[in-house]
Amino acid sequence: MTQDLIDTATYTELCDAMGADFVAELVNTFLEDAPNMIAALKLGASNGDVDAYRRAAHSIKSNAEVFGAAPLAKQAREMELTGLPVANPPIPTLEAIYADTVRCLRALRDA
Repeated sequence: MTQDLIDTATYTELCDAMGADFVAELVNTFLEDAPNMIAALKLGASNGDVDAYRRAAHSIKSNAEVFGAAPLAKQAREMELTGLPVANPPIPTLEAIYADTVRCLRALRDA
């Protein structure tokens, strides 16, 4: 499952370049900050604030790309580029991918 959610080559390259301890800190920071990004995404959606919605999606995408979390980055990128839909923004889909990604990142960090 990890390979499907995290490109382990990207993660390994990041560890090789930055050091495993530093990458563990980056993972921890992402795990602390991402819920706030998702909350900002939801707030933007509920307020009809297209710019806030896109900024939050962009932040999630950018952070996910750092770790090679391609499915999460792809979903966030799609949300960023398509903007706020009139009805039913795909936030639950992003949250489900994020939850699975968190488990994988923790496993890689703790390995």
